[in-house]
Amino acid sequence: MLVSDLAAVLSGITSSLSWATLLALTLVPVSVFVLWRTPFGLQIRASGEHPVAADSLGVSVYKMKFTAVVVSGALAGFGGAFIAIEQTGVYREGQVQGRGFIGLATVIFGNWQPVGAFLGSLLFGFADALQLRDRTAVHALLLLAGVALAGLALRALLKHRHGSAVLLASSSAVVLWWYAVTDEVAGELPPITPHVVTLLVLVFAT
Repeated sequence: MLVSDLAAVLSGITSSLSWATLLALTLVPVSVFVLWRTPFGLQIRASGEHPVAADSLGVSVYKMKFTAVVVSGALAGFGGAFIAIEQTGVYREGQVQGRGFIGLATVIFGNWQPVGAFLGSLLFGFADALQLRDRTAVHALLLLAGVALAGLALRALLKHRHGSAVLLASSSAVVLWWYAVTDEVAGELPPITPHVVTLLVLVFAT
């Protein structure tokens, strides 16, 4: 049974992947290599983190910043093109639905690292996919969210971050209480879940 379940999960992950998804996955290790294993990546990071020191070593800080803005803009455009071409097949005004702000939250959640941003995108993608599930299935995830928040509260307590621990523990109690007293979530919740997760990430990240 376990083997068949794992096979079903792997089949769901690897089947019907578009070229854009494969390209996006490839960009993660490529970004890590370029930023941490090449002189160009070192200059990019130095121009952003220590521009004065980079300038004193002869690095063209403005050129590096301009290059970084162009590359990031191209990647953002790639994301928008994916939505218009692959996901919906048609362009409509406002169809990104605030995903640009979610992208910023993803970078913050990932601690400004390519791998962290990738993991953050999985979190927000999961939240966005909840719109495809029924309200009972989404309600069951409240239990998982409550337990996860309790684990984060314990971790914060062990690190002597008492303020964060109290906030996380309170959030966990509210979510678990919500799960206990209801049978399904309101129909309005799944569509706004990505934005709620974004706000929570920004609150706890700051």
